[in-house]
Amino acid sequence: MPADRRSRIRGILGGVAMGGAAAHSAMEDCMKSMTKSELIGRLAARYPQLVAKDADYAVKTILDAMAQSLSEGHRIEIRGFGSFSLSQRPPRIGRNPKSGERVLVPEKRVPHFKAGKELRERVDMQDEGPADA
Repeated sequence: MPADRRSRIRGILGGVAMGGAAAHSAMEDCMKSMTKSELIGRLAARYPQLVAKDADYAVKTILDAMAQSLSEGHRIEIRGFGSFSLSQRPPRIGRNPKSGERVLVPEKRVPHFKAGKELRERVDMQDEGPADA
């Protein structure tokens, strides 16, 4: 991974100052996925005045409130990050892959996330090199 990309990702992920092989390893880990417990750990590390137990409570409270709001059919918008909404999937006829039998699949509501402009720009940063003319 190029050094300039590592530095941009480091900036996006909160400016954690690391160097050498530890930085590369941490970047590779961060680019895969982040679990709720990792998010809690990063919050506690970034804000030393915040006890890990309080960070855990804050993350769980926010996620519970978001889940509750979506289950009630509301839309959630977080400026600079994105919005969560529900999409309605109509009922359809499916097939049981084992027997080939036709099966009625009922309608359902599924969560949908649309990234905000700022998040899209931060994730999709292009290398800005001199233009060859």
